[in-house]
Amino acid sequence: MIVEIILKPFSWLLMFFYETFNSYGLALILFAVVIKLILFPVTLKGKKSMIQTTMLSGKMQQLQKQYGKDRERYNLEVQKLYEREKVNPMGGCLWSLIPLILLIALFYIIREPLTHFMSLSAQEIALLAEQLNWSTEAVAHGWVSQSNMDKLLQQLSNGEITTVFQNGSYNQVYLASLINEGNLPALQAAMGEAGSKLFAMDFTFLGLNLASIPSWKFWVGGLSAFGLFLLPLVSTGVSFLSMKVSMATNKINNQVKNDQMDKTNRMMMYTMPLMSLWIGFTVPAGLSIYWIAQYLVTMVQEVICAKLLKKDYEAARAAAEERERREKEEEKRRKEEARLERQRRIEEEKKNKGKKKPAQKKTNDEPEQEGVNKNDSREGIRAYARGRSYIPNRFGEVTPYTDPNQLFLAQAMEQAAKGKKKGKAQQAQAEEPEQKEQEQSQPVQAVPQAEEPKALEETPAVEEPVQAPEEEAAEETAVPSKEEDAPSGEEETDEDKEV
Repeated sequence: MIVEIILKPFSWLLMFFYETFNSYGLALILFAVVIKLILFPVTLKGKKSMIQTTMLSGKMQQLQKQYGKDRERYNLEVQKLYEREKVNPMGGCLWSLIPLILLIALFYIIREPLTHFMSLSAQEIALLAEQLNWSTEAVAHGWVSQSNMDKLLQQLSNGEITTVFQNGSYNQVYLASLINEGNLPALQAAMGEAGSKLFAMDFTFLGLNLASIPSWKFWVGGLSAFGLFLLPLVSTGVSFLSMKVSMATNKINNQVKNDQMDKTNRMMMYTMPLMSLWIGFTVPAGLSIYWIAQYLVTMVQEVICAKLLKKDYEAARAAAEERERREKEEEKRRKEEARLERQRRIEEEKKNKGKKKPAQKKTNDEPEQEGVNKNDSREGIRAYARGRSYIPNRFGEVTPYTDPNQLFLAQAMEQAAKGKKKGKAQQAQAEEPEQKEQEQSQPVQAVPQAEEPKALEETPAVEEPVQAPEEEAAEETAVPSKEEDAPSGEEETDEDKEV
């Protein structure tokens, strides 16, 4: 439904030219001329957009060299460049798509004349095909082979009328070419109310049937077949000439040289004509007539656009040169400022070389707490010996300071003294059982009974028994008694105190 609404104005225009000049070929030529004239402002705007984009090609090449490896950064910088210069990169491409859309619309109109020119429905087209004995005539003219016709008849019997006469086939063109002034009254009578829509269309132009599809076998069919064979070739040649004129007008405008753009234009200069050549041998010859007329008008428009846009291009080029000059001056100024700054630093370093720099007072970024004085915490060169938040009268009186290092040393010496006492006690406990065993093992010597002293005689001295060497050694190694240990303990206590 939407496609029919879009195609309706074009079908009306083409039908108007056909009824006015009674020539299908001339109607196609006038249709192409009018469409190109209507689209001329659009074409001109697309050319302006292309000029603006071309002027930025030098800047884009610099960005490519600078951010070539970082594609994301490159695309971002290019987008910023377009926004800064107020350029729409898709402007030229979007406007160039409009002729392609019109070409597709014209293709549908040429392929389905019964639908777009005579406004017949699918059922009415099927009835017309039956009245014209289309199945026999199409095979006789070579439009459809017998095997394909059998398939088409099977589809018609299944009710697939749209598939047979629409959806990519040219059967409507063949069917419309069978209508002539001789059989028109009979067909109108047989069609009933739909007969009033019928009329005989003359598809001939310069002796060629534009409803036929050109064939590579130009030697079959006489001069008419050879003429149809030439139409796609002429269309291809005119297309190539149009591309050459377009490139020549770009050189007249002195557009900035861009190797990538030149390669693209050179490729299109050969691919587009070859594409039109291939299409020309697969569609009715009327489309080749339209292409020839369109390319001729395009060449004229290219020359006119080159004249009209020359001043705009010169203004854009002058603005680009001025912008480039300002950028160079700005870059030169930045370099000069950087050079002067480096020179100033070098001279300052030379002046300060060998001079002792005054000690800079360290600034404390930390805010001072209320009631805290850093001098109260200082001990010698240690600024925070008592802590950063030390307050002397925090607990009612000044806290005496004890050097942590001296406290640690005193604790270590005290632990060493305790360890020494503990070792001696353990050694004494270990030697005491051995001494008792040695005393028990010594033999008890019998002491001779002393004679009763005589009166007035002194008590004789008792001689000490001679001890064996083993007993002397045992006594030397014996643990001293508590009375003997007492002085040694006091001496150790005095030594500990001295420490």
